[in-house]
Amino acid sequence: MIHYSVVPMDVIFEGADTYEPKFMDIEQGGIKMQIEPISGFQARIVRLYSCNPQDYLKEQYAPGTIISFSPIMENSLT
Repeated sequence: MIHYSVVPMDVIFEGADTYEPKFMDIEQGGIKMQIEPISGFQARIVRLYSCNPQDYLKEQYAPGTIISFSPIMENSLT
């Protein structure tokens, strides 16, 4: 990667080595996707896992879109 800038490289990439995203896989609207939680009930779409090309044309599922979701805890004791 070539990056031309007057800003020093240590300023541009500050914190990049400590960034650890917390991705989750969910299904919403029948579409499996990977999300990055932002707050308790909001997340950012990272990518879709769908094989249907029509799913990629839906604006509400575009990567970077903020969605609302409610995490469901599964009982593993049963």
